[in-house]
Amino acid sequence: MPKLERLLHSHHPMTQAARFLAVGGTGLVVNLLAVVIANEVGPAAHLVAINLPATSFNVRWYHVYATVAFLIANAWNFQLNRSFTFRTTQHARWIKEYWPSLVTGLVGLVINLVVLTLLLHPSSVVGLSTHAFDDSGPLRTRLYWAQFIALVVVTPVSFVINKFWTFGAVLGMADRTVHGPDDVAENVGATT
Repeated sequence: MPKLERLLHSHHPMTQAARFLAVGGTGLVVNLLAVVIANEVGPAAHLVAINLPATSFNVRWYHVYATVAFLIANAWNFQLNRSFTFRTTQHARWIKEYWPSLVTGLVGLVINLVVLTLLLHPSSVVGLSTHAFDDSGPLRTRLYWAQFIALVVVTPVSFVINKFWTFGAVLGMADRTVHGPDDVAENVGATT
């Protein structure tokens, strides 16, 4: 048991990567559930949500669904990464760490939306087959598979950015001696 306890409390990069992937797995489920729910209660995913004037581009409902799912899963993942993966809950206030996480997530969201568009656009070279994925059931719904693939693509980028930017500043403070809540606030303020 001592080996398992040391592993769970380790700040080793491989341990953090494993924790990040575990949290990401739960976030992936939360994200996909949000997309499924939105797709079930909202307009058809491939319909135009916003027609972008003076361009041949449109925002489709699947873009909206992916964005809503991102916001939900981002808050979920942030809290779990803060308390479990990088263990920074005692080093900075929640909101101070959340904003970089949200910005990091927005980078991931842009990548997600690009991949999603490439996989779902009817004339895309890498588009998912409408024959194999004919939307006849949950396991044959192109939107769900495209969202899953997009999330897999985004995960490594998200880990690196979160490790070194979102949680990196407060992880650097872990080596400092902190005696109480006032010292935490002073140390957090000193790093910005």
